[in-house]
Amino acid sequence: MKRNFGRGGMMVHPYRGYGSQREVFVMGRVFRQLALGRAIPRRGIFRDTADVARRIFRRGFANAEVELVLGGNQLCVTTDRDGYFDVHLPISHALPIDVSWHVADIKVKAEGQRSVNTQVEIYVPPPEADLLVISDIDDTVMFTGVAEKLKMLYRLFVHKPHRRTAFPGVASLYQALHRGGSDKAERPILYVSRGPWAIYEMLETFFQLNRIPVGPILFLREWGLSLRHPWPRRAEAHKRELIDRMLTLFDDLPCILIGDSGQHDPEVYSDVVRDYPGRIKAIYIRRIDRDPAREQAIQNLRNQLADTDCQLVLAADSVLIAEHAHVEGYISARGLQAVKRDVKESYQDAPTNKSR
Repeated sequence: MKRNFGRGGMMVHPYRGYGSQREVFVMGRVFRQLALGRAIPRRGIFRDTADVARRIFRRGFANAEVELVLGGNQLCVTTDRDGYFDVHLPISHALPIDVSWHVADIKVKAEGQRSVNTQVEIYVPPPEADLLVISDIDDTVMFTGVAEKLKMLYRLFVHKPHRRTAFPGVASLYQALHRGGSDKAERPILYVSRGPWAIYEMLETFFQLNRIPVGPILFLREWGLSLRHPWPRRAEAHKRELIDRMLTLFDDLPCILIGDSGQHDPEVYSDVVRDYPGRIKAIYIRRIDRDPAREQAIQNLRNQLADTDCQLVLAADSVLIAEHAHVEGYISARGLQAVKRDVKESYQDAPTNKSR
């Protein structure tokens, strides 16, 4: 998409997949990229603005044929009316168990267009994986301010990755959770968000810049923005649906859920605990404000979970989460110290760090 230098045309963007030795999931989109006029430079504010507009108003290719091949496994699907494809590929030919990231080939055909060949990475946890981590992104990993809708839209679509703010200690915390108590684990970390697929590229770069462990980044919905419908479609149940899918896929793994206090994460996660007895070992909720009524509501949820083996932790920063995770054996002592060090350095650098 970046190499076409504004010429436009049919683009294929597969999103990182995930799965098990039984089945893998890959989503992506086939869309028409708008061309840029010659008057728009390749760099600068006008190009940045044009690229934002192109991401928002992409139009998908409906009924395009998408063929995915992974080892000896193969499946062909068609895109929906918005150009999205969702591949559920049963695994009949076993995948190698000595690697976690597998590469699948994709071939796309659409009427009146040249076929496009590309590849996609798919994460399959190793047999020794002992824990699944499912994390929200918005106001949990990255500050977006979802409670302030207009500011949120600006931050989502306009801010460049290096201008976005990761919460202090997030990278080292997620690295510690990925490596586990032995510092050698390769636990799956799956990310969910209320944001649109249009910001996928930005989030990939943001994760890399901030050294946050790479995982399949799963967005909950296509916003369907257009001139006639300038606001996102409502889709409150999508986060729960994705969590259900992941818990079903990785049905032999216990799980940790991470979210924030600003939206409905504590309520959604508490319902998950009740519906999957014994599966959810901890809920970590990042406190993003000090609303007494909200804190009392979360305390009530904590009390309701007292008869389960899941602990709900409301934490003001990454250190409190890491300390609890270390006590429970989810991360190592080295991981805990890394979180403490990074948080301390973040606060020391805050007055002079212009990117924050």
